[in-house]
Amino acid sequence: QVQLVESGGGLVQPGGSLRLSCAASGSIFSINDMGWYRQAPGKQRELVAAITRGGRTKYAADSVKGRFTISRDNAKNTVYLQMNSLKPEDTAVYYCNAAILPLHGTYEYDYWGQGTQVTVSS
Repeated sequence: QVQLVESGGGLVQPGGSLRLSCAASGSIFSINDMGWYRQAPGKQRELVAAITRGGRTKYAADSVKGRFTISRDNAKNTVYLQMNSLKPEDTAVYYCNAAILPLHGTYEYDYWGQGTQVTVSS
């Protein structure tokens, strides 16, 4: 069984910073791309940033370029999202996503974390 657990969300003032973490655990053979999505109230879930197994940023939304940085530590099966210069419009539930080949598995599956709330407000 594979599980993704996020941490690091919270309440921050505009202009502040937060660092989200997402650790994958369980019966894992390998992890391919990892990413962060977010969903604000009344809006669709959107991709914020994605990173390849080799550590290359595969995608970053225009709205976060220059402010958010995605990174990963393959030894810890963990992906991070460093969020700087936060704005009220960044308020959302942030979800981690990973393409994982389970141990003894044949195919990769998309796994999701439970979500962590980020609120940017004064």
